[in-house]
Amino acid sequence: MKYVVMIFRSVDRVWTADDDAALERLMRLERELAESGELVSSEGLRPPEDGRIVQIREGQQVVTDGPFGEAKEQLAGFFLIDAPDDQHAQEIAGRVSVAVDDRVELRGTLISSGMPDELR
Repeated sequence: MKYVVMIFRSVDRVWTADDDAALERLMRLERELAESGELVSSEGLRPPEDGRIVQIREGQQVVTDGPFGEAKEQLAGFFLIDAPDDQHAQEIAGRVSVAVDDRVELRGTLISSGMPDELR
């Protein structure tokens, strides 16, 4: 089953030497998960101010600068992993949490787990 491990970062946080060390830990973990076959994909994301909101309104595409939500934390990156069960996915998420020295969010993907009827 596939899971997404989402890494968040405070929008007020300034990059420090600690962040350089965290990035190195993440890259090492990425290599380990790739070698074990558990990593499907991983990527860091550009800052929220570089994002855009894309939507279709009355049949026309509308693109605006974004995001507009008030949030102290934004999605900074993710690991898409393939784990045999929830327990193992939680273990990997814990390793990501240690690497970034902060909490992460773990979610199973809908298609690989079979979409529940209540979400159809």
